[in-house]
Amino acid sequence: MRETRSDGDLLRAIAADGDRRAFEELYRRYAPWLLARLRGRCADAGVVDDVVQETFLAVWRGTAKYREEGDVAGWLWRIGSRRLIAALRGDGARGRLRQALTRLRHRDEASAEERVLAGVEHGDLAGALVRLSPELRAVLQATVIDGLTTREAAVLLGIPPGTVKTRAMRARQQLREALA
Repeated sequence: MRETRSDGDLLRAIAADGDRRAFEELYRRYAPWLLARLRGRCADAGVVDDVVQETFLAVWRGTAKYREEGDVAGWLWRIGSRRLIAALRGDGARGRLRQALTRLRHRDEASAEERVLAGVEHGDLAGALVRLSPELRAVLQATVIDGLTTREAAVLLGIPPGTVKTRAMRARQQLREALA
């Protein structure tokens, strides 16, 4: 009977020797889980498939290095989720320039999120978030916490951009009322 190697053993074998069997075992162990988890964050199956492949390519090529801190699943999730956000943003020179210009244009204006977070000391943000519908919370998660644009959030959630805007507006209004 073949002994099952630990995640750490597999990663060390991949890094040291380019052990293909170790890589295949790691892939079989974690790819289905990562695929399912990322599909919960993005409705575009093609993008998710690409991100899973890119995640494991980074492991194979050694561009993602495991420092033996925490569990391997969490490490793979961090790589995969960052690559998903980058894929949705279309990170490139044009995207970075657009983001820089947006930050400069709105530098002195407090966003609705900043106003809500500034008001946390006067209200119960956690309670207000729990009272939001799952649809409204998902939009806030994508746009506020993950920092996605409306278009990126629409792709992630599988809904039209107009629906993202409407739900974000409703969520902000409900949070303002709950925290007032």
